[in-house]
Amino acid sequence: MDVLVVGAGEMGRWFARTLDEHLEAPPTVAFADADPAIARAAAERVGNRAVALETDERFDLVCLAVPIPATAEAIETHAENAEQAICDLSGIMNEPVAAMAESAPACERVSFHPLFAPVNAPGNVPLVADEPGPVTDRVRAALAAAGNDLFETTPEEHDRAMETVQARTHAAILAFGLAAQPVPERFQTPISAGLFDLLEQVTAGEARVYADIQSAFEGSEAVAETARELADADAEAFEQLYHQARPEASDD
Repeated sequence: MDVLVVGAGEMGRWFARTLDEHLEAPPTVAFADADPAIARAAAERVGNRAVALETDERFDLVCLAVPIPATAEAIETHAENAEQAICDLSGIMNEPVAAMAESAPACERVSFHPLFAPVNAPGNVPLVADEPGPVTDRVRAALAAAGNDLFETTPEEHDRAMETVQARTHAAILAFGLAAQPVPERFQTPISAGLFDLLEQVTAGEARVYADIQSAFEGSEAVAETARELADADAEAFEQLYHQARPEASDD
């Protein structure tokens, strides 16, 4: 299988490495990136070669691993490079699924969202199989063989979930970090220590990634409004909000 990975950052490298390690016949992987030096570095580590972003070569599979704001344009640009299949790892689904259907209607089309940083792999991977087929089935099998838990969803269900598990979650953690003051370790509670651990995880990443998520999904404003509601609540109102905050029982 000849694969073009557009976007040679950590997620694109993770995808190429996973295919290389878990496909029965390792693929030939080419990287393309807006920064040619990054594409060359990726090719030296986990791929076979680097190609220009403007390449007119054709590949069995094209995978878009670019930032959320660039995904739709990248799909439109590189759909013509896809011989059989196209997929993306962008983290948003409504827009790329629609873009792939429009720009690559004759190809297999799947949108994947690894819900983890590559350093924390394996993990959950929701996917939308808009037009599955033998190439994308092999990709799914390789991701599963690497220990990931793949499950099918819809673009609407996925993007709605991301408003909570990403936009609201990140906003709450970062707001805590900005509001918190330094506290000696001996004063930490299990809850506060856990929040500081989460803050450390979030701030170890790239600010651009978190900014892209906040721009792509609604949710952070609700966190700000609710924090103000809690701050202004009297004892009775606070108790009501406290009980409302309890997670509902779920079979999911």
